[in-house]
Amino acid sequence: MAEVLPDMMQAIVFDTPGDPNVLQLRNIAVPKPGIGQVLVRVEYAGVNRPDVIQRQGHYPPPPGHSPLCGLEIAGTVVAVGQGVEPERLGQRVCALINGGGYAEYALAVADVCLPVPDGMDMAQAAALPETLFTVWHNVFERGWACEGETILVHGGTSGIGTMAIQLARLFDMRVIVTCGGADKCARALEIGADHAIDYRAQDFVAEVARITDGAGVHLVLDMVAGDYVARNLQCLADDGRHVTIAVQGGAKAEVPMWQVMARRLTLTGSTMRARSDGFKALVAQEIAQNVWPMVESGELRPVMDRVFPLAQAADAHAHMESGAHIGKIVLKVAA
Repeated sequence: MAEVLPDMMQAIVFDTPGDPNVLQLRNIAVPKPGIGQVLVRVEYAGVNRPDVIQRQGHYPPPPGHSPLCGLEIAGTVVAVGQGVEPERLGQRVCALINGGGYAEYALAVADVCLPVPDGMDMAQAAALPETLFTVWHNVFERGWACEGETILVHGGTSGIGTMAIQLARLFDMRVIVTCGGADKCARALEIGADHAIDYRAQDFVAEVARITDGAGVHLVLDMVAGDYVARNLQCLADDGRHVTIAVQGGAKAEVPMWQVMARRLTLTGSTMRARSDGFKALVAQEIAQNVWPMVESGELRPVMDRVFPLAQAADAHAHMESGAHIGKIVLKVAA
């Protein structure tokens, strides 16, 4: 039997883009699930770089979706929309969503929800979807990663980077990462990277050549773009793949196309938020089949940095922007 739900809930909102202090706790209406959707009582919500970019005014939500920040949640299903089995009520789930996670209740597409295993911490569950969907799709589906290959991951101690290290190792890949500073390099090695390059003190192109004895890597997962692209191509082996998932170093890049042709390189990339619910459901199915057993067994857990109360979302954003974090930042929503 469905529980009686309140009409209003607490959520983090902002009226105009700006610095972290524009984020404010406010009472707003509880959303109602539509066709194929569930309403989740949120316990924890992940904080991600796209949330920061949205707050700054550069990453609006897709049309028709919540204007609130928050792309991943963990909690309990408390209401279901048309076409969703009533058996879903009461299930503990984590989900990738299109927005609205910084709130006591959030909508999720039922087919994009994944069951939280018994005994798994809900803060960890909330820290999984965004990085897991992003890495799985871009490294394994778009980047065609295979056992025995070598991958170069930029931002090795970020949420994406730490997930990429773990997934690549679970699928028997060799992992090289770049990090900003010796301490972060040491932490990346602890997490499972085979090699960590301090990009502030070392030329990562030369280091990749040294580590691979000049052979190069099969795959680059790039969050920087800009002038990194041409340097990344120098790191690739023939028939290598370059996958871009963010443009923190600039949206434009000069690409030596002769290298692409002569060495048969593949350049690709994606953003996840704008993809259709049907597409995300297919990715969720792939993850459920190929990765979720490792979550259920405890082999895969997100690297956690800090947990902030929902009311301190501004502090969580400031912490992310400082670059001091290692792994995932989450908000504790439930009292």
